[in-house]
Amino acid sequence: GKMTPKERVIAALKHREPDLLPWGEHSIDYNIYEMVLGRESFLHAKFKEVRAYWEGRRDEVVASYKRDYVDLAEALDMDLLTVTQVPGKDYHPVPMKQISEDTYEDENGHPWKVSNVTGDLMKVPLNTAFIQRDMSYEEAAEMAEQARNAPALPADPFIPEYEVINHVVEKLGKTHFIIAPINGIEWPRFGATEEDSWINLMLEPETCEKLAEHMYWNTVHELDRLAATGIDGVLSVGDLGNTTNLAASPDLYRDITLKYHRDIYRACRERGLYVLRHCCGHVWPIIQDLADNNDAYEGIQEYAGMDICRLKEAVGDRLYFWGGVLHEHIHGGTPEQVREDARRAIAVAGKGGRLILGSSHSLTVGATYENIMAMKKAREDFGVYPLKEL
Repeated sequence: GKMTPKERVIAALKHREPDLLPWGEHSIDYNIYEMVLGRESFLHAKFKEVRAYWEGRRDEVVASYKRDYVDLAEALDMDLLTVTQVPGKDYHPVPMKQISEDTYEDENGHPWKVSNVTGDLMKVPLNTAFIQRDMSYEEAAEMAEQARNAPALPADPFIPEYEVINHVVEKLGKTHFIIAPINGIEWPRFGATEEDSWINLMLEPETCEKLAEHMYWNTVHELDRLAATGIDGVLSVGDLGNTTNLAASPDLYRDITLKYHRDIYRACRERGLYVLRHCCGHVWPIIQDLADNNDAYEGIQEYAGMDICRLKEAVGDRLYFWGGVLHEHIHGGTPEQVREDARRAIAVAGKGGRLILGSSHSLTVGATYENIMAMKKAREDFGVYPLKEL
């Protein structure tokens, strides 16, 4: 019989074949909502969204999120939705001072630039470290201790930050598979510059390990509230690779991050939540660890050597895959290339369930309407179970 979208995803997660291959994305930018729904959207709307918050329009942005998540899922027949938290009711950040056409300055005099590629407002120079300054081991240990002993948050899921999650669960929770992002811990680093932070990861691993512990406890405290909203799972976010290799050594991963990945996985499963890992880049050296501590792996970056055929052979019995259509083709390619990616992914990884169709990253600024519709059609043409020989 015909399954609901939620039943489809759960079948794939339980290594059973659904009626139709599920599909969804970990992130979809505003332009997709606008193209498909034919109206303005503030959902993942980059600088446009930031500026609306500066203007005190939080409620308008949140109303757009609520409407657009639900309407796009229905317009594209998506089975899985990733729904984010939003700022609290009184969120009205101080507008930055405009310096030039695309440059702004924050209250500390630090420059920010609107990216001409993605449209995001980003700090210059970019520093992705968790703590963007120097710190001592004692300070990191104190942070970890405080996070561990923090009083439990009330499990009341109806906090303003969950306004959109609650709305989507109310509208689609019975029929669709809904997940929300959590900090899944990547390389916990600190340093005044990006370079410093990677050097500190090597020279001060004990301090970085305490930062990982701090993040872990914050995530665990959040999980009780998230589970109370009625979502089905979490998107455990943490990039570990770049296009050619792991971003740091496998030994550092095992010394600093791995035990927290194990513990996050256990904590989620104890609360009845599935764990879908978003992880970009080349992660072959730790693929067995990822398979042990996640239900699914998303962000399968072919250009970083993460070929879905090889992955299926290596860990396809324990981990299911979410992706298969090259991000690069959804952007710069043709509907034929998108269709061929989907066909190949379904042919090599779709047997026995265990595959959710999606982009190898997300649907972002630059994706074309034709290519998104080609992906939808490919799922309908190739993704009906039992699968045809493709």
